[in-house]
Amino acid sequence: MKVSELQGKDQAALTKELNDLLKAQFSLRMQIATQQLTNTAQLKKVRRDIARVKTVMNQKDAK
Repeated sequence: MKVSELQGKDQAALTKELNDLLKAQFSLRMQIATQQLTNTAQLKKVRRDIARVKTVMNQKDAK
């Protein structure tokens, strides 16, 4: 997910995207706990995507 894609979305779409990413992060954490996750790099990717969404949301609030 790129920042330019996120900047084109409105606040409601960003909130929905953030909720989806948080659910995905929870799911990945549960898979790690039960040792079902083989590609642990997915968790890092989701964490960074969450940070990107939050950053764009804060930038939009500041304007």
